[in-house]
Amino acid sequence: MDNENIIHSYKGFDKDLKCRDFQYEVGKDYEQGGKIKCCNNGFHACEFPLDVFNYYEPGANSRYCTVTQSGETDKKEGDSKVASSKIHIETEIGLDGIIKAGVKFILDKVNWINQKESNTDDQSAATNTGYQSAATNTGEYSAATNTGYRSAATNTGYQSAATNTGEYSAATNTGYYSAATNTGDRSAATNTGYRSAATNTGYQSAATNTGYYSAATNTGNRSAATNTGYRSAATNTGYYSAATNTGYQSAATNTGDCSAATNTGYQSAATNTGNYSAAKVSGKESVAIVTGRDSKAAGALGDWIVLTERGEWNGDTYPIKEVKAFKVDGEKIKADTFYKLVDGEAVEVK
Repeated sequence: MDNENIIHSYKGFDKDLKCRDFQYEVGKDYEQGGKIKCCNNGFHACEFPLDVFNYYEPGANSRYCTVTQSGETDKKEGDSKVASSKIHIETEIGLDGIIKAGVKFILDKVNWINQKESNTDDQSAATNTGYQSAATNTGEYSAATNTGYRSAATNTGYQSAATNTGEYSAATNTGYYSAATNTGDRSAATNTGYRSAATNTGYQSAATNTGYYSAATNTGNRSAATNTGYRSAATNTGYYSAATNTGYQSAATNTGDCSAATNTGYQSAATNTGNYSAAKVSGKESVAIVTGRDSKAAGALGDWIVLTERGEWNGDTYPIKEVKAFKVDGEKIKADTFYKLVDGEAVEVK
């Protein structure tokens, strides 16, 4: 890799770590000959992490890596896409890594020296560390940050970040390419712009996206992650949580017990890996998958459900006895009806 003109960027791949049918490997270097032209010839990646969602939407079929590009380069107008003659695949970081990198990218662009508590200019910062405070940004490349309790950080500009680390807080973004993040309890992070990320790590929190190519993520218990945009991902890792998608080609995923993953968009996947959980899809050509013990799945007519039957606790896990897929045909498997796998057969449950 050349020592000069190195560009640090982010690249999306399909589930096999391929891009446009070209197979990549982490840690490897690649070189392309000929005239380098963005969207025509060369290795492509994005300098702004969340721009990757425009090409590889969040979900089970996408993977993300940090890369370095060098050699001959060409940049695209309209977003941060770069084509290069040389590329090195550094590290696979996943969806969580892309979201964190997106937040850092935005914050690094902020002019913190000239910060004010209320900003309407570009590249500004509004910061609160006290209780019951409000930080507001309406300009581009801005950051509104709250570390106190019962605070609100709001962004309406492009490429902005609203962050809360205190309890009872709200971080809201209505602009494009934005990130709203909450790490406190009982908080709400909301995005209505395109290619945005709303993330909650606290308990009893809500992360909501209504824009396209977005990701709403919850790691706390009793939380809700909701997406209404196309090609989005709503993910919950806590117990008693709900992940919901209403957009096309989306993924709603739950890994905690007693949780619900729901998709109403076309060609979507609702997946639960926790015990005593439910997955439901109502869009065309969609799949509802449950892998936990005593879990159930339902789908609309023409969809598929994947059911898992597990045995008794063996001291380490509930061993898998059988996994079966069923098409919702309206006869053997009714539409909008929950089923679980018992003795290898799909059994209707409430």
